Formats: sequence, C-alpha cells, structure tokens
Amino acid sequence: MPNQRVSKSEFRARAFEFLRRVESSGESLILTDRGRPTLELRPYQADARDPLDILRGSLLRYDNPMDPVAVHDWEAAR
Repeated sequence: MPNQRVSKSEFRARAFEFLRRVESSGESLILTDRGRPTLELRPYQADARDPLDILRGSLLRYDNPMDPVAVHDWEAAR
C-alpha cells in the first residue's frame, strides 16, 4: 500500500479498515479531494531523541553581551 491514494468519500465509508491497514503496514495513505491530494495519513513515530539533546551545542554564551563585536566574528551571507 505504498502511498495509496483514496478519495475522502471512500475513506469516510471504510475509515476503520484504512486505519488498521496503515497501522499494521506502516505505509502512508494519501487522501484526495476531487483527485487532488489533500491529506496524508501515516503512523505516528515518536522522536527518540530528547529535545534537550537536539538543542545541545546550538546555543552560544556571551559573558558580556553589551561589548562590541569584531567585524570578523560576523558570518554574513555572501
């Protein structure tokens, strides 16, 4: 069932069947409205990493934030 497309009306009629299929197979389901994809139904996957681990190392510490910054410290978009 990889990326199977189903109309919203068909999904409404057989919702529990589609939910069980997505849950058991792990594949996503694309819901369409008048042939255009509008929603994606996929199994929930928890992020195994701790949010603090994700942020660790991404913050800078400024002991004196009011001091002027040297020009070479700026990384301007080039």
